[in-house]
Amino acid sequence: MRRLIAAAVVGLALLTGCTSTAASGDEPIGDRPVRVTTTTNFITDTVERIGGASVEVTGLMGPGVDPHLYRASAGDVQTLRDADVIFYGGLQLEGRMAELLDELAARQLTRAVTEEIPRAQLLAPAPGTDEEYDPHVWFDVELWKQVSRTIATTLSERDPARAADYAANLDAYLAELTELDAYVAQRMAQIPPERRLLVTSHDAFEYFGRRYGLEVAGIQGISTAAEATTADVERVAELISARGVPAVFVESSVPRQTIDALIAAAAQRGATVTVGGELYTDAAGSPGTPEGTYVGMLRANADLIADGLGS
Repeated sequence: MRRLIAAAVVGLALLTGCTSTAASGDEPIGDRPVRVTTTTNFITDTVERIGGASVEVTGLMGPGVDPHLYRASAGDVQTLRDADVIFYGGLQLEGRMAELLDELAARQLTRAVTEEIPRAQLLAPAPGTDEEYDPHVWFDVELWKQVSRTIATTLSERDPARAADYAANLDAYLAELTELDAYVAQRMAQIPPERRLLVTSHDAFEYFGRRYGLEVAGIQGISTAAEATTADVERVAELISARGVPAVFVESSVPRQTIDALIAAAAQRGATVTVGGELYTDAAGSPGTPEGTYVGMLRANADLIADGLGS
């Protein structure tokens, strides 16, 4: 019943909006900036870097917002409708917006930034779960390069007159991502091999671990929509006790209760574990700070992980 009601609300918002203006997907761009609406703030940042002065970007989700649980407001629906291009993560990252995004895709250019990543490069769901592919591709910088190419191609599709500008901005951004990839790898190499176990609230860092040589243990699964159980906490507590892990990490977009429960469970096993810091997972930091950018959030995470596990 809730799904039917939500679908009806979305349909009504789209229907009433259609009576006011023509679909933005039909409107010529001309000399004005391309109106772009994005979901997570690190997608917002990447679109701004590639679009430059040619785009006007509105992001729906700010720092600390969990995209797995985000529900679009009536104002969000209008903002999405007014966009020339919509970018979202895909792979069920914005699970509660899926029906809305499908509706919008029928009337305007709406693109999942993960759309062109070969499925062989994605992490498949755990056996016996109803989860989709792991959506947290931004923690592998090489995969984010593909995302960046998809963004540039999509902007050029909607605004071919400025395709050369998007291509030049993309080249500059890819060079910066190459430097970022090397920096993260160098920082992870500073952690002693026996300490390379990254423990977080939910299982968001598997791509990071695969790319940079860490074992990853999340208390929750890849989506925060499913709550952690006592068995989940006990399982990870046993692991960190056996491995002598010095630090675990909270996340900026996930409440820290499960980490506190984990530390208590580890203490019952005689293990002393500290919080190594707050990692940026499903959202970047505040606007105007280094951590508010995709590159800055990855660098900040790498520093926290290297310092926390290497100390």
